[in-house]
Order: sequence, then structure tokens, then C-alpha cells
Amino acid sequence: MKKTLSRRARLATGGAVLAAVAAGTFGTVAANASAPEAAQDSAVAAAPAAADGKRDTTTSTHLTIDAATEAARAALKAAEKEGQRVTVAVVDRNGNTILTMRGDGAGPQSYESAEKKAYTAVSWNAPTSELEGRLENAPNLKDIPGTLFLGGGVPVTAGKAPIAGIGVAGAPSGTLDEKFARAGAAALN
Repeated sequence: MKKTLSRRARLATGGAVLAAVAAGTFGTVAANASAPEAAQDSAVAAAPAAADGKRDTTTSTHLTIDAATEAARAALKAAEKEGQRVTVAVVDRNGNTILTMRGDGAGPQSYESAEKKAYTAVSWNAPTSELEGRLENAPNLKDIPGTLFLGGGVPVTAGKAPIAGIGVAGAPSGTLDEKFARAGAAALN
């Protein structure tokens, strides 16, 4: 025979379970925080496995928010010098937006376009103006979500590996957008 608990009993039991889980989690965190020597010892013990030539982990390079901001400002400044109103987006290696700066007077469509150009450039590690030509042989490329095969996106690399993308949109041509994106990338060197 199955016995059902009253609402009050179910709430009390659920609260007790949550308290126990929270106490166990807090106890684990507190134990780790109070014993930094143990954490260091386990890190030292794990070090030989990495030194044995195994490739269990990788290290990657990422732009800081300060570097992304510097690049975006340089691109905006280049556009302003030529009287262009643009939006600049900087994405990380995984295509996640680090920041987007919409210049004064930039059109509403430029925000999303700049992000997509940056995403496309970092995804293929190539300027989007070069990628436009690939559509002739593979027109389905344009159907990949989040991409935009128009001039205006450039990758940022470290050791030939893409670490970020800069996209600019809003100028009257992709050639100008890409010129400003390149100015942003150049500010990082």
C-alpha cells in the first residue's frame, strides 16, 4: 500500500532535502577553501600526467575586454574620419559577442550585420570579402545560421589561429566596412 504525504509534509521533506544538499555543497566549498595546501598538492600530483607528453588540455588566447574596446574604437574612429556612420562588433574565438559599439547615426540594420560579419570572419579565419567569392561554388553557405557573406568582417589571429573577429556594417559598401574593420584589427598590433 502506497502512503501519500500531505502537502505540509511534502514541503517539509523537500525543504529538509534542499537544506541537506546546500549544507553538503557549502561544506565541500568550505573544506576546499580552508585547505589550500591540499588543493596545491593535488595540482602538483596531476602535473606529471601533463608532462608525460599527453595532450589532454589546450591553452587558447583570447582578447581582453580592453583590447576588444580598443579595436572597436579604432574602427569607429577610422569610419568617422571618412564621415561614415557604422556599428562595430567584436566576437571571441567561439563567435560569442564581446562587445558591439553603434556609432552615432548608424542605421538599425548595422548592429546585427556587424555581429554576423565578425562571426563569419572568425569562423572561417578569413576576411568576409574573400568568403563572398565562395558563394559562387557553394551557394548554400549563406544558409548557415549567424553568418553574413558581405565585406566588412576580418579575423584577429595569434600565431595564425583565429582568436576573434571584427565586423563593421553601415558604410555604403563592404569595401569601406572592411577597411574600417582592418583599422580595428591593426590597433591590436
